[in-house]
Amino acid sequence: MAGPCSGDFDELLDCVIVGGGPAGLTAALYLARFGRRFLVVDAGDSRASWIPTSHNVPVFVDGISGREIIARQREHVARYGARIVNGTVTALRAMEGGFIASFEEGIGKGIAREVRARRVLLATGADDVEPDLPGLPDAVRRGLVRYCPICDGYEARGKRIAVIGHGDRGLGEAVFVARTYSRDVTLLTLGQAMLLDARERERVEEEHGIRVVHEPVVHLDIEDGRLTRLRTASGKEHRFEVLYSALGLKLRSELALKIGAEHDGTGALIVDEHNRTTVAGLYAAGGVVRGLDQVVVAMGHAAMAATDIHNRCELPTEEEVGGADRRGGSA
Repeated sequence: MAGPCSGDFDELLDCVIVGGGPAGLTAALYLARFGRRFLVVDAGDSRASWIPTSHNVPVFVDGISGREIIARQREHVARYGARIVNGTVTALRAMEGGFIASFEEGIGKGIAREVRARRVLLATGADDVEPDLPGLPDAVRRGLVRYCPICDGYEARGKRIAVIGHGDRGLGEAVFVARTYSRDVTLLTLGQAMLLDARERERVEEEHGIRVVHEPVVHLDIEDGRLTRLRTASGKEHRFEVLYSALGLKLRSELALKIGAEHDGTGALIVDEHNRTTVAGLYAAGGVVRGLDQVVVAMGHAAMAATDIHNRCELPTEEEVGGADRRGGSA
């Protein structure tokens, strides 16, 4: 039977999509409209759901929250009968002609399942490294510290901004914010050493006007749902209107790494122009892929991957006799 996945897990599917954020749900929409048999396994913890309001998604001129994006996408794919299972994929292993995905259906229920598919699309995303702030272990998740100046820096233009970070990443984001949105930027290293040579100091302090505070934060105040005042170890107080974290991401790429997918030093997966990883039949889209971490980019990744999956579903898989090369051959 053509079309989205039916009720059992015994059939060989065209694809398993791991993750139900913007990338996974975009792929589901495409595969559903292509009439493919697939299943989405979603743990329900998409990083996109943390977005309070984005004005960076085309069409939504008044802004849209991450939760609303996901809710609308789910409603959209549901019209085509796409099946989304609440659960966590715990392992992938290759079989002749595809993959076996092991997953636990339901959160906390521990019901073990397996599903077989010719292709797998990983849309597992990433988690932000939370800043070490006193009494506030989840500042990014709670929206007290923002994580994407590309997405919402426009709304912070001209304001007093702090960037939490250190090293090249922290310095680079502070410079980006200073040259793009505001001339009142402070880099908070939270006690991490930042040894700037004369040239770097000139660029940071004189060219961009960035102040660097090396001391750890020992106290903070939250007013009206936002961080407003921080006190460092010396007792000095700092007030900001907006804080961004530039501490990086923890990529959810373990499933791919365990079966040999190539990646960069951060664990981000390396893909080709069709979002194929270096493991035959395994695709990746969104935040788990090396590149610009944006909702619209994730959707684009997914569209490319899903279309290639559809186009290749009638061909032998790479493990079968007569199959294509390691990356799936030419389009």
